Amino acid sequence: MSARNLEVEDLSQFRALVADGERSMSGWHLQSLDLRGQDFSGLRVSGAVFLGCQLDEGVELKLRARGALLFPQIPGVPFDPYRSRLYSGAELYDGLSEGYEQSLDGRIYQWSLATERSLDTSLATAMHDHSIGDAFEELFDHELAGQRVVGVMGGHASSRGSESYAAAARLGAALGAAGFTVATGGGPGAMEAANLGAWLSPQPTSALDWALERLAEVPDFRPSVQQWALAAQQVLARFPEGATNLGIPTWFYGHEPPNIFASRIAKYFANAVREAILLERSQGGIIFLPGAAGTVQEIFQDGCENYYASGAAVAPMVLLGREYWTDQLPVWPLLRKLAEGRGMASRILLTDSAQEALDFLE
Repeated sequence: MSARNLEVEDLSQFRALVADGERSMSGWHLQSLDLRGQDFSGLRVSGAVFLGCQLDEGVELKLRARGALLFPQIPGVPFDPYRSRLYSGAELYDGLSEGYEQSLDGRIYQWSLATERSLDTSLATAMHDHSIGDAFEELFDHELAGQRVVGVMGGHASSRGSESYAAAARLGAALGAAGFTVATGGGPGAMEAANLGAWLSPQPTSALDWALERLAEVPDFRPSVQQWALAAQQVLARFPEGATNLGIPTWFYGHEPPNIFASRIAKYFANAVREAILLERSQGGIIFLPGAAGTVQEIFQDGCENYYASGAAVAPMVLLGREYWTDQLPVWPLLRKLAEGRGMASRILLTDSAQEALDFLE
């Protein structure tokens, strides 16, 4: 095994490498490991990178002196800047029984509001987002390698119990059943609905019907995020096994809590990074449901990338809702005009039919 540019993400992996005879740690990146009690005397540590690891007293100075690069733990932050994995809904809502403000997600959001910008906080959030991006890349290198990812974009205004919410959920279920991996912005409304449908796509339609009825009892995350999230937890308790799907939310819009129906959650502090990654990874195409400013931004950001792309690099774009995208928010005429004479011209669609959207992507 080559030890160059190796990410070491748990203690058992570190011990296995040493047991297999590895002696040079050059290129090793050790992330958030508790390395107290470990013996480094027989290892060449020059070129190793330690990211927020716990070490015995005095060991850090010795490692630095021998050529290792150490990024220290950052005090006073309620998250791990060097985490090696994506979030789950259970992790983000840990502590929810005491109220949303006591959950991990709530504490991080409150920290982001109350903390003044400084070198320490900027380093913590930048390293966190880098670590999340790295974990996201690993997901596509392994579990999702070769999978067709389709983005479903839409606003948070669709309340549980509404027809628009149910339609988004059925769209997510249809995409999952067709073999697509659904990705959303990871928030409430249409985003939650699409993640819900994707999660339940292996189940009979009666499962989604039951979930929609149960969730409608708590239509919105206002006034209580706690009750909104607890209702979703009840759905997951009844259907604990579901299809892999993605949520990519942000604390920039911290007033919009993350939904827990995304099985993998890549939550970022920097919204611009989150938006770029969501669009970049939706190479199977994107369906844009009715939304407001954020959705319009995503349409034209995606349209810009497709405008300059060529051949197979152009990803399909579907605007679902003729009247909405031509009259209420007349995005379609401008998008169609931009596409004229470009490679994207045949890759954009305006429709009222979810089935037509699915056929277009396939």
